[in-house]
This record gives sequence, C-alpha cells and structure tokens, in this order.
Amino acid sequence: MTPEAIARLPYRPCVGVVLIDARGRIFAGQRKDSEIPAWQMPQGGIDDGEKPRKAALRELREETGIPEDLVEFVAKSPDWVTYDLPGHLVGKVWGGRFRGQKQRWFLFRFKGTDDQIDIATEHPEFSEWRWVTANEMLAAIVPFKRAVYEEVVTAFRPHLA
Repeated sequence: MTPEAIARLPYRPCVGVVLIDARGRIFAGQRKDSEIPAWQMPQGGIDDGEKPRKAALRELREETGIPEDLVEFVAKSPDWVTYDLPGHLVGKVWGGRFRGQKQRWFLFRFKGTDDQIDIATEHPEFSEWRWVTANEMLAAIVPFKRAVYEEVVTAFRPHLA
C-alpha cells in the first residue's frame, strides 16, 4: 500500500485502560500473538453505538476477566490520542481498513485481589501479566505506541507509582 493510500485511511475508534493497583502500579499484559516481548495495557475497539467508558469496561472484562464492580473510575484522558501503524502492518491488521487507532484512555483503580484477574478469557489477548511502574510500562511498549503511552502516563502521572 502506498504512503498516500495509507494517509487516506481513517483511524480505528478505540479505548485503552490504565488499570492500577492500590500501590499505583499498572497492569501490563504480554500480547499472546507476539513472537517478541510486547507488553501493553488492555485496549480495544469501540462497538457501533457504544460509549467509550462502557467500551473500556467491556474490554477490561474481555481481556482480564475483571468485572465492573471490581474497579473504581479515577479519570479519563483529556483528549483522544492517535498512533499510526508501521507501514508493513497496515495491510495485515484490521483487514487493512485503518491506518492506526484513535484512542480515549481511562484510568481505573483495581479493588480486587490478584487471584480475581483471569487472562484465560474466551478470546485470550495475553499470555501472562504483571504489575509494573509507569517507567517499566513505557520501556516495555512497542516503539510505534510509545508516544501514546507517554501522553497517557503524563496525563495520569499523579495516580501512578
């Protein structure tokens, strides 16, 4: 796909979840579909007619098994943030229909215990998970998403370890 064709593609509407524990550490999951270390926070598309906050709670449940009653809403990102996929991925991801994602991020505090986190969901996204500091999260994210994660961490920094 040419750079001009890629530039004409829209961004996929998406949400992201920064889930923190009582100490302000962030939930990070190792992507199940990645051959290289690719740690990220829960995220996913917004269904037609779905409100972003509801999409965030749905994605959190689908990817971690955590129900809404085990989290407390803390904040949302002030703006939508975007990232572009690397050119070689555009035709392979999301059927080649999007150039990247436009995301609204939500910060939730986890009120449960670690044994209530279950990444062995119906359609598993992660092969393993752990709690990390904001700096560890930034170091572990794939390079093309790093600017988004830096913006999100900056927005939520007062709540993070």
